[in-house]
Amino acid sequence: MAANFQLVMHSGPTPGKVFPLDGDVITIGRDAENIIMINDAEVSRKHTQFVFQGGKFIVTDMGSTNGTFINGQRLTGQHILQPGEIISLGEQINLLFESVAQVDPNATMLSSGRPPVIPAAARPAPVSTPAPRPSAQPSAGYAGQVPSNPIPDAPQKAGNMRTILIVIAVIVLCLVCSCIGALWYIDSNSLWCQYFPFLFSAGCGG
Repeated sequence: MAANFQLVMHSGPTPGKVFPLDGDVITIGRDAENIIMINDAEVSRKHTQFVFQGGKFIVTDMGSTNGTFINGQRLTGQHILQPGEIISLGEQINLLFESVAQVDPNATMLSSGRPPVIPAAARPAPVSTPAPRPSAQPSAGYAGQVPSNPIPDAPQKAGNMRTILIVIAVIVLCLVCSCIGALWYIDSNSLWCQYFPFLFSAGCGG
């Protein structure tokens, strides 16, 4: 069968290299037994298989470690390839699936020095590691919650109690002074019999 389809390496160990798909069953892997051998650490010994059926190639992953991706989506079953699709082996190796009939013979050959840029949408999405959550810092204050040991308002209560005691002391002092003044006035004017006759009934006779 004449090779009507081919793979062109856009990024990997040999950018720009063309791999004709000539055969009904083609395997890609790191082992030399494969029809297409790619010697790279991201490629498994038997990585991907292409089967030609009904004029089209069906691609499946062969249980590889780093996975096979089609246009950035990881391959979990069979996929019928369409010209222009990007096949990624792991995250670094990208192969463009082309129909030989659609290749322009006058087009400039790919240069191994500067491989074309693969669109971001066609690259396999890297597995993102969630960033560790920052540890909660204790808040200087509290809002909406009563702390387990609330700060007592002892200083305020002590101040109120002191004011009350001062007022009571002033009142008592005023009463004592009034009593002393009254007793002094009664005594100096000999008014005991007039105000307290029941106390001095014997000495207050007329």
